[in-house]
Amino acid sequence: MEPLTTSYPLKYSVHRARIFVVFLSMVLCTTILCLLQLRFFKPKIKDFYSFEVKDSRGRIISLEKYRGKATLVVNVASYCQYTDKNYIALQDLHREFGPSHFTVLAFPCNQFGESEPSSSQEIESFAKGNYGVTFPVFHKIKILGSEADPAFKFLIDSSKKEPRWNFWKYLVSPEGKVVKFWRPEEPIESIKPEVTALIRQIIMKKREDL
Repeated sequence: MEPLTTSYPLKYSVHRARIFVVFLSMVLCTTILCLLQLRFFKPKIKDFYSFEVKDSRGRIISLEKYRGKATLVVNVASYCQYTDKNYIALQDLHREFGPSHFTVLAFPCNQFGESEPSSSQEIESFAKGNYGVTFPVFHKIKILGSEADPAFKFLIDSSKKEPRWNFWKYLVSPEGKVVKFWRPEEPIESIKPEVTALIRQIIMKKREDL
């Protein structure tokens, strides 16, 4: 009597082989898609001008409008020992170098000694009424902690320096990169050479492009 034979082991092996081929194909396709994504869909590296902020009335403003300029970003406060000296110096700087190639951007913050308690519109009126500022004064923000404004957080992360008081200053290049920073007690005269150098670069580049 001949022994009984069955095709089950063979069919089982073929089935497993097919599953393995399908699995291998899926892994291969996924790998290719990931490589293509890295090659063609690289995430855009952010710079300062790629952020959006709010003006004193709460309207969304793109910082892209300041690209191509040298920009001095400052966290301001209305009731601080540095208020008078800094607002006067910042306006003088803006008047001397701006607005074609340079601007000051002021961001009120109440996280240092609670020296900026007013509303954003009141802060803007205070700055214009008392110091005649012609540079933008934006919506009051937080610059420290988990609620820090993304644009200001970019400045801190880029410079590796976190403000410890009001009127820290960050100089941003026309391309949106942090060039240098200054503490509130440093004289405005120390900022001028850096601003002048950036403006000279801007003018030279414009001449080359003509």
